[in-house]
Amino acid sequence: MTSLPTLNVTVYSDYICPFCYVGHHRLLKLRDSYDLKINWCFLEIHPETSASGEPIDSLDYPSEQWQQMIKNLQRIASEENIPLSDLSFITNSKDALLLSEAAKQCGREIFYALHEKLFQAYFVEGSNIGDRHILEALATSCGVGNNVIQSAWADERYQQRLLSNFNSAREHEIQSVPSFVFGDEVLTGVVSESTFRQAAEIISRAA
Repeated sequence: MTSLPTLNVTVYSDYICPFCYVGHHRLLKLRDSYDLKINWCFLEIHPETSASGEPIDSLDYPSEQWQQMIKNLQRIASEENIPLSDLSFITNSKDALLLSEAAKQCGREIFYALHEKLFQAYFVEGSNIGDRHILEALATSCGVGNNVIQSAWADERYQQRLLSNFNSAREHEIQSVPSFVFGDEVLTGVVSESTFRQAAEIISRAA
């Protein structure tokens, strides 16, 4: 059996960003052609929001712009069979990001189980992933040990990882999520599957 070529990608993402959710699904489709190695760099995009959740219209977007964004998002999700519920609230994502950083030590399988669950909880089930009780339940269901869960919010090294992610994004002149780094190329925003594949082919040919 021929092994797939390795493809290294760095992704800057947040669990409350709808286009990160869509981009995550699109990027993972490349697993059919590559041994995909993703460095997930989590960035907190709305630190000003409360962990208890706030109405979606509390975001500082002009109403018309927001409606167009959501319309585009729903169209993409429908075309690609990505489950998506109506977004009614925004929450603080920092604890979820710290939890994911901590879960990386549990291995690829457990990390991705949690990674998927966090997106699904917010964008499909409408759960508040700013609530630590909800996060604990999600992590436990994915096999993350309680010691890892608690260390996510108590161990300073995970705070430092978020700071490192922020600094790394600045080095790449990245100012928004999602952003995908393929070698020297940075793809930002709503990136099509075909664009991902083109970027991957360029890297493969250069290897």
